[in-house]
Amino acid sequence: MTADSARARAFLDLHVPGRPLLMPNPWDVGSARLLASLGFQALATTSSGHAGTLGRQDGEVGRDVALAHAALLSAAVDVPVSADLENCLADDPDGVRTTAAAAAASGLAGFSLEDWSGTALYDRSTAAERVAAAAGTGLVLTARAENYLHGEPDLTDTIGRLQAYAEAGADVLYAPGLSRIEDIRQVVAEVDRPVNVLVWPGLPGVRELAAVGVARISVGGAFSYVGLGAVARAARELLGEGTYDFLELAKDGRQASAQAWSRA
Repeated sequence: MTADSARARAFLDLHVPGRPLLMPNPWDVGSARLLASLGFQALATTSSGHAGTLGRQDGEVGRDVALAHAALLSAAVDVPVSADLENCLADDPDGVRTTAAAAAASGLAGFSLEDWSGTALYDRSTAAERVAAAAGTGLVLTARAENYLHGEPDLTDTIGRLQAYAEAGADVLYAPGLSRIEDIRQVVAEVDRPVNVLVWPGLPGVRELAAVGVARISVGGAFSYVGLGAVARAARELLGEGTYDFLELAKDGRQASAQAWSRA
């Protein structure tokens, strides 16, 4: 077994239904080291958070840049890292296969594949072909059904898609945007792979998600937006009130980062 395959196996083993892996999404090396130092057992990149560091919108980062970023974060920490590769940055199965092969050569433990092209959902059969093209790299493949993020909240179709993706070779299944516990319970019951959920407004707490068999919980771009939100609040305070209450939060950040860097 190679080091990469052992890393992928260790990552997949962390997916235990009823004992969900809490997996945050760093957006640069510093945030990756910080989150790993706090005790998280695995990390995933965030396409939106990474794009933000470049002053771009989600979906505006190309394949080479996204893969280089993911490889950089993976090399910076000792825990498994999964890459958010959007739609594998390709529409056709051959392009998906190329991206998946490049991910497998990047020191990653896994990667995700969306069924959203950037403008529309792929039809189910095409989406399943794309999952099949991404499978077999030795990395943990997370297949995403994007209905709920793009104005098509059809639970029956979501479950059907996830079942098709499992059959095509996905290791983990993910329907971001689900928030009702009864919907999540039904998804878990009707698929035979570990299920990831995205932290989302109205989402039940970790204990309730564990009770219905969720195996992984991720935050997407939320932590990166928390960071930007804190900076925006501090800036408005300085510009508006002319005060420095933000220094208390800065103190917390300085202490946390000092601990993380000392372990790097």
